[in-house]
Amino acid sequence: MAKSEYKKGGRPAKGAAEKKKYRITVKLTTEDYYTLKGKAKSAGTSMSEFVRKVLAKGYVIERLNIEQADFIRKLCGMANNLNQLAYRANVEGYYTVAPFHKIIIGKIDEILNLIRR
Repeated sequence: MAKSEYKKGGRPAKGAAEKKKYRITVKLTTEDYYTLKGKAKSAGTSMSEFVRKVLAKGYVIERLNIEQADFIRKLCGMANNLNQLAYRANVEGYYTVAPFHKIIIGKIDEILNLIRR
């Protein structure tokens, strides 16, 4: 076998479009720098990646904070309660569990409004 037929191994080479070969320099005020740094940190990315995402999409979606993740866990628990109430409604009749449905639906609306803030 000729030497060129052997597999070299390693990561495949990136194409010309994938390589990051251009660099730009941006001057920022102290306030702008720390604003960018804070937004990148809350989004869970580096400042360079944050700027690239803003360039591509026009915005960066922040990761859920601990409070919002807690709200989502509560919603999952309420979904379980709602399923149990639906089962009881099928067995016992809707009118026996209707007040409980209204309470849970109200709580779900409250939590959704807290998540949307």
